[in-house]
Amino acid sequence: MTAIPRGRTRRTAWVTAACALAVTGALALSGCGGGDDPDAGTNGIGKLPPDRIQAKTRAAADAASAVRLSGTVVTSGRTYRLDMRLKTDGGTGSVTAQGTTFQLLRVGEDLYLKAGADFWNHADGGDGASGKLDGKYVKVPQRDPAYRKFSGFTDKDVLLDGLLTLHGTLATDGRHADGSGTRTIRITGDQGSGGTLDVSLQGTPYPLRLVRAGQAGTLRFSDWGRDFTVEEPAKSETVDYGRQLPAS
Repeated sequence: MTAIPRGRTRRTAWVTAACALAVTGALALSGCGGGDDPDAGTNGIGKLPPDRIQAKTRAAADAASAVRLSGTVVTSGRTYRLDMRLKTDGGTGSVTAQGTTFQLLRVGEDLYLKAGADFWNHADGGDGASGKLDGKYVKVPQRDPAYRKFSGFTDKDVLLDGLLTLHGTLATDGRHADGSGTRTIRITGDQGSGGTLDVSLQGTPYPLRLVRAGQAGTLRFSDWGRDFTVEEPAKSETVDYGRQLPAS
């Protein structure tokens, strides 16, 4: 039998002990709760106070080139169901109110409204103009009171500025997930009575879901930064209404 030199035995024992310590240390670290960090793999805003979260999500929304907004808005006692795509220089989508749906299209400063015969029959009191207007784009004059009312639904900056504000004392209300599985942090105003806002914990901290204060509607935000085309409708699709548009 070949004798093993004492020096080699000591070195082997030292290496074995070091390896054991390394393995033990790794196991200890893995068992210290490091894997339970709720902010692991996120954009980190969950660690911020609620006012900073609100400020960051507002900044992200302002900087985004485009967004899709869908849901309900209650204003002046009337409920509007929106499905709008918005960007800086225009917007397009549908608005439903009192059971009637109409399309809005804004290209730059030009605003168009397209609706079916039911909408125009209600607006005109059934004077026979609805057949000419049915399914056509009607250009809304900027001096018409309806321009200000309807253009707000197509203006990204105006609409978001009026929506993305919680009222009262801000607080965080845990981590959640939206319908697509995106992880979110929820912030509230006055424990929810001032509204709640779910903000993405993944990537850019965009707002994803808003419940407005006072039961004034619920909105979802998606397609942040996804561009789309807005262009003037063809002349064959456009008609002059010839009078003041209905504001309601």
